[in-house]
Amino acid sequence: MNFFLNSSFNAKNSGIEHAQLKRAKLFEKFNEDYRLVFREWNPLLHFHLNNNGIEDKYILSIFDYFQEATDVKRQIVHPKDIDFGVDDLKYEEEKDQDRLIVYHNKQIVARINLFDKEVTDDQIVKSVELFDGFSNLYRVDFYDYRGFLSMAQWYTPDNKIATETWYTPSGRPAVEDYFRLNAQGKLKKSGFKTIDKKGSVRTYNNIVGIIKEFLEHVNVQFMDENHPNIYVMDRSDYFEEILETLNSPTYTVLHLHNSHAGDAQKPDTSIMNNNYEYSLTDVNRYDALVSATEKQTVDVKRRFNPSIDMFTIPVGVIKNEDLKRKRVPMSDRKKHSIVVTARVAPEKQINKIIDAMGMAKKQVPDINLDVYGYVDHSNDDIAMKRINAALDEYDLKDAVHLHSYTNDVAGVQRNAQIYALASVMEGFNLALMEAQAQGDVGITFDTNYGPNELIVNNENGYVVEYNDTKALSDKMVELFTNDELLQQMSDQSYELSNRFSEDSVWADWQELINAAKSTWHDKLKTYHFDTKDGLSDMEHTEEA
Repeated sequence: MNFFLNSSFNAKNSGIEHAQLKRAKLFEKFNEDYRLVFREWNPLLHFHLNNNGIEDKYILSIFDYFQEATDVKRQIVHPKDIDFGVDDLKYEEEKDQDRLIVYHNKQIVARINLFDKEVTDDQIVKSVELFDGFSNLYRVDFYDYRGFLSMAQWYTPDNKIATETWYTPSGRPAVEDYFRLNAQGKLKKSGFKTIDKKGSVRTYNNIVGIIKEFLEHVNVQFMDENHPNIYVMDRSDYFEEILETLNSPTYTVLHLHNSHAGDAQKPDTSIMNNNYEYSLTDVNRYDALVSATEKQTVDVKRRFNPSIDMFTIPVGVIKNEDLKRKRVPMSDRKKHSIVVTARVAPEKQINKIIDAMGMAKKQVPDINLDVYGYVDHSNDDIAMKRINAALDEYDLKDAVHLHSYTNDVAGVQRNAQIYALASVMEGFNLALMEAQAQGDVGITFDTNYGPNELIVNNENGYVVEYNDTKALSDKMVELFTNDELLQQMSDQSYELSNRFSEDSVWADWQELINAAKSTWHDKLKTYHFDTKDGLSDMEHTEEA
């Protein structure tokens, strides 16, 4: 079985989650089974994944596993389905809060919170806050979108969480954590326990113990002598320390979705990216390492000289039918248009794209930019402050349009002429790959990793010196003042996108799977399965 390890999946996700979706569909196309594994409890996990075309059978959440909720037939829980144990209830709706207040004889009984309108137009219960006879909150029940009480938080008299209990769809407690005062007198999570269907209880100091038990169970459950259990750590934190300690055999893969170096422009000397520091320090404990670009694979080999299997596998995949889609000529697109589909975050440096536009405006007066993506408000909203400063400096407020996150990425890219990047670092940049498949011409700083490999300089776009905003501007002018050149490069964007066809990327994954298979029988020889025969209760009969 192929397991792809992550933390969670939500309405708005990063490039890692989008890469997982593309990989999942690729594996389905080539009839290779897989599971998307998630460590966080998320009552909307199945909802979001189903909406992205992932069936429940491919979803394996750690909490779902212990809650016996991997395969649940959906039910609808409406507010009046909740039994509070008393009659003559009054429901007062607060539409602006997406909730109802429940009263009995003017005494508050509960607040029922509903899933918001982005999830459903129906009144479906999300959580229920319960109050005692003195109007003190004592418990909050959280409902899975599939229609069952999933988790309850129990509160102390001073309104702090004391215990959290997760339930099976039938209502049996399955997982519990609890909070205790630490040495500083602060209430902190201090342990977990699991309860199986026979009532056996196992205790753990932290969530790591539960993850390890889960991985041990799952690894044995899916053990197959002909196919290795391959674990791809898309987000390595939590999993990186556990996989190497499992008792049962695995083929473990560290997947680099971003630069291994904190400063991607100094791959040999910069401090390590803290997300990968543990994994790279212990890289030879794993079986393989995957990079998304050949350039990063070479850099990792040169710096760390790992003795394990190394593979270059693009994180993006373009469907064969999309590669055959009718091409849109530049003349049919929005004139002199630039598009960016990305988080509005400091590291994306969208303000530098606007600076470049400002410099180009004298020669291309109608130059324009559309940005699609949710805003990262970290560091005192520094990304938006820099963008607004650039807009004011070059008087571009009418030429630059900031839009929210869009699900029609292909549509907005197909209507633009240039896709621009000014990132500090990248792991691959799915958005650029997708834009090129729509015929967009790319321009970018010489940024590691992805942009400077996706764009083949002077063929499907331009790679300029890192952080050279003037050079970026010059390329905008060169493309927008030469229609023939712009069309030629658009044609090459379409052609070079074949590098990321389903067949091409699958061949790369097949190479990894075959490498895992070549070691699998030797790994199995070192493992002895637990005894199962003769241990169950048996009826014995005596001869009369």
